Parts: sequence; C-alpha cells; structure tokens
Amino acid sequence: MLNILTAPKQFSWRGKMEEKNLFEKLVEMSPGMEIWWDSSPIIFENWCKKMLAKADAADQDILKAQFARMYNPESPETQLFRGVTTNPPLSLQAIEDDVPRWEKIAAGFIEKNPDIDVEGLFWMNYKEIVRLGSEAYLPLFEKSGYKEGYLSGQVDPRSVFDRDAMLAQALEIAAINPNVMVKVPGTAEGYEVIEELTAKGIATNNTLSFILPQFMDCARTVKRGLERAKKDGVDLSKWRSVITAMESRYGDLGGLRDFGKEQGIELSEADVRWAELAIFKKACRLLKEGNYPSKMLSCSLRLGPTVNGEQRIWHLEEKVGADIVVTCPPGYIDQVLNFENQKNIVFEENTIERDIPADVMEKLMRIPYFEKAYREDGYTRDEYNTHPALQRTADQFSKATGKAVAFAEKCLKG
Repeated sequence: MLNILTAPKQFSWRGKMEEKNLFEKLVEMSPGMEIWWDSSPIIFENWCKKMLAKADAADQDILKAQFARMYNPESPETQLFRGVTTNPPLSLQAIEDDVPRWEKIAAGFIEKNPDIDVEGLFWMNYKEIVRLGSEAYLPLFEKSGYKEGYLSGQVDPRSVFDRDAMLAQALEIAAINPNVMVKVPGTAEGYEVIEELTAKGIATNNTLSFILPQFMDCARTVKRGLERAKKDGVDLSKWRSVITAMESRYGDLGGLRDFGKEQGIELSEADVRWAELAIFKKACRLLKEGNYPSKMLSCSLRLGPTVNGEQRIWHLEEKVGADIVVTCPPGYIDQVLNFENQKNIVFEENTIERDIPADVMEKLMRIPYFEKAYREDGYTRDEYNTHPALQRTADQFSKATGKAVAFAEKCLKG
C-alpha cells in the first residue's frame, strides 16, 4: 500500500468531493471496461502527494481512499487501474519527476558500460523505466491469469517508418518483463511489425492510430498474426491486443475545424467531440460484430463540451457499457476528480450504443477529413503515413524523445 504523507494545507478545492469518483462509477456500469494509468507507475506516489497538497482538508481522506483503490499491490484484483500505457513524453516525465534518481541510474549504466554512447544510454534509461513500471503491475498480471496488468512500452517514435528498426526494438522491449505490451505506430510499416509480433505471441498496442481504416486494418492484421501463431503452436497465454484511438489528437491536433472551414462549415466544440466519438463507436461496433480478438483503447481524452452553459465530459459519458480500455493520464484524472460539475454527471446505461445526432453526422459527412476517417476503406495503408494527426503526433513524440536523449548526453558528460 502506498505511504501517502499528510499534505501541507495549500487548498484549491472546495471540499465537495464524492466518495466514489466518476471513473469508479463508469466502471460499475460497464462490466467489460478497464481503466488504465496513462503514465509510468513510478510517478504515481509523487502524483498522489501533489494532489493532496492542493486539496481541501475536507477532501483529503476521500482522496487518500480513492488513491488506495486506484493502485493496491497488496490486493491488485480489487484496484481500479487494470493496466498502464506509456509513451516518450510520459517516460520523460518519469525522469523529470526525480532527476537525481535517474542521474544515479544513468551513472550506474555508464560505469558498467564505459564505451556506451548517447543513444545507447538513452535506450538503457528508457528500458529501465519500462522495467520498473511493469514490475509494479506484475502482481495484477499474475492474479488475473495474465489477462490484465500489462504495461505498454513504445518503440522509438523516430523509427515510425522503419520496419526493421521497430521490430528489433519491439523484441527488446517485449523481453523486459512478461507483462510488457509493445506499442507500435499505425504506419504502413508499423502494421507489418504488429503482424510479426502477434505471430510470435507478443502482446501489442497499436498507437498513433486515429481513424477507422487504421483500426480495422489493425484488427485484421492481428487476426492474421494470431492465425499464424496458432498454426505454429506459439504460446499465447500472455498475449493480448489493444487498438488505441487517439481521440482528441484526431479532432484537435489533426485540424478537424480547419478542414471544416475549407468546406465552408463551422464546427463547434461539441461537433468535434461528436466526430471523435462517432469514429470510436463505429470501431467498437465493427470489432464486436466481426468477433475480432482486439480490444479498443480510448485515449487522448478531454473535458467538454459545454452544453447550455454547463460543462460535460462526453469522452466518458458516451462510453458507458463499452467493453473497452480507457487510459487516463495524471492531468486528466486531476481534471475529472476536480470537476466542479461532477454531481450533475449522471451516467446513462449503454451510451456506447447511442447514435450521434443525425444533423451533426450530416454536417460532418460533408467534410472529407471526417468522411474518409469514418469509412472503413477511406484510406489505403500507404496513406496513413501522411495523415496530419499521425505526422504531428509523431513529431511531438520525437521531440520528447530528443529531450530524453539530451538527458543521456548530459549524464555522459558528467
């Protein structure tokens, strides 16, 4: 159990927190849903302390109890978080959360490997972050019979178009711990890697994926890899597949509003959220209808939109009853726990099956950026690599990786 210290009295909240948070309420109404922690587990305790430091005294006991339910290595089968996702920016956060610790770890690697170069040290640091984080979830992995407790470790985002480099990195990452799931991008080359890893019985998480053609391509790719694995008698007891929908990265970072303006269509915040949800809901339906072995994973979530002067959380409200993974970074969890309108968020049953308003869909379907994303065959595999959301996300992740490399360089220079 975490040893969360008594927080100093630096209050910013109002003391109106409910005993159960919205994530717990959502899971209660969604039996197949899993909430995952979207960051390295090694920062969880410090994050809890920071949250308590800004909480109203009236909320601190409630918060402590909620944190203990989120992650409980003594009783992992009862905890809220059922797995972990990480990426280069989140791994960089792990270093920044405790720089002296990572300077010491890096120094140990340098001492044991005196001829190591900057890239080699960066890669050792990264794999150590994956190792430490995955170990924290091994108890859940074992208790669940290898069904839950996975940690996703991502291949180098600077290699998203290099099949051979990604495959080599993926095999190294997968070997770190039995509960490590490899995150592979939704590029043309990435799907080739996913098929090869699946054929070897290695768990995968398809990242940098935003649109229905990618999701369905991944589902079919995984199915082919799985057939190969079964034919070859590969052990699949520790295998799993999730397909990540980077929702707001499609709508916001990808530029849906700008593409709408090109067609003379003004989109509201609500329209953008509906667009993201439309693609995600259709993917969930098609995976279920096709009996695909993969599970959809919802990430890049946002608060909003504001409806009739009241802020909502549609990225949660519209997924009730879904058999999916919902992964949440610390900042988003903070926003939801601190959501002023929380008592007015009342989840309705099976909203995952609720259609998008017809007038909104009619408007969205007149925008090629959405229409192609919503159609199974809207893009060919070769077109994924030039999708704006993929290119911009890969660029952001590469820059974060560059900062982690710079940290390694600093450590080498002493």
